[in-house]
Amino acid sequence: MTDEEARSALQQLIEERGEDYSGLSRLLGRNPAYVQQYIKRGSPRRLAEEDRRILARYFGVDQALLGGPAAGAPAGLVAVGRYDAAAAAGAGAFSDGVEVRPNLAFDREWLRRLARGGPDQLSIIRVQGDSMTPLLEDGDEILVDRADGAGRLRDGVYVLRIDESLVVKRVALNPAERTVSIRSDNVAYPGWPDCPIGALDVVGRVVWAGGRIG
Repeated sequence: MTDEEARSALQQLIEERGEDYSGLSRLLGRNPAYVQQYIKRGSPRRLAEEDRRILARYFGVDQALLGGPAAGAPAGLVAVGRYDAAAAAGAGAFSDGVEVRPNLAFDREWLRRLARGGPDQLSIIRVQGDSMTPLLEDGDEILVDRADGAGRLRDGVYVLRIDESLVVKRVALNPAERTVSIRSDNVAYPGWPDCPIGALDVVGRVVWAGGRIG
């Protein structure tokens, strides 16, 4: 999780629970403007470990949501953050949900071969909709490699941000024209041919998917 994502997550918790900056700052034994400055100005850039622990306990969330390390995994396994961010395979879903769910653990060597990014650049999010059927079904969970994005764009399945929504689509690159075609695997959904590469907001490449069979 990035520092910006951690600040955004704390802001959302404050709004959802009806808390205020100064009250939380006092909870931490800090000056009244401390939490507001952290969220609005990025100062400090990252919460101190003890501050993060207190806030996580107060809100009843995993410390990973506030920028801490993912919960520990058994030896040889790596825990990857799992979020209820809205990732739509269809019309789109608003992407403001960042509630941490129980992490999933993967074999360290398998993960290294599969993804370019380290655990802090990987996220597991849930698919909504049926536009990527049969590859992805509604409710499937996907592993998104945020280190494998616009800079290495190539044919494949990506999470894109469109109008503040996250969507899962198949991308086909036309290097000669510097354009891409964005389409769904479900032929019932329209695609977008010949989109300028520079116009894409690429979150990351989908490198793994898991879901219920039958």
